[in-house]
Amino acid sequence: MEHQTLEKLQAVAKVDQDYLRRAMSRSERLERWAQLLEQDPQKRLRTLRETEYQTEGVRALLREDGSAISIAFQDQVLRDAGLKDDSYGEARRFFELTDGQLHEVICYCHLGETVSAATVARHVRAVLSGKRPGMFSRMHDAFVW
Repeated sequence: MEHQTLEKLQAVAKVDQDYLRRAMSRSERLERWAQLLEQDPQKRLRTLRETEYQTEGVRALLREDGSAISIAFQDQVLRDAGLKDDSYGEARRFFELTDGQLHEVICYCHLGETVSAATVARHVRAVLSGKRPGMFSRMHDAFVW
């Protein structure tokens, strides 16, 4: 079997783009996000400020260049799966997260002005496993530059 790019396939066949949107489960989307973050574990990412104090409408529109959500949005696989932009509200919808879960992953009050991609990946994996990051992990995160 020969592998072809999507562009080559579209030249000879009709490709159902919606099929790609149905293909990833929540767990697969979160796992993909964590893997993307782990590709450059030392990369410093910007956090979002005071997400818990914003109204729902304002919070949904929050975004920051160079954030963990931006890393996800740069990925064609996640965009093909339905990630529409790099806003807080879109990340919440696409990754099926509660405000509390997303707050743990990207908020300034937990992580500081910037955070390593590895730390965010650990927080994403904690959401995936259904656990909050433990005290040791939080202490480690606070001192890792």
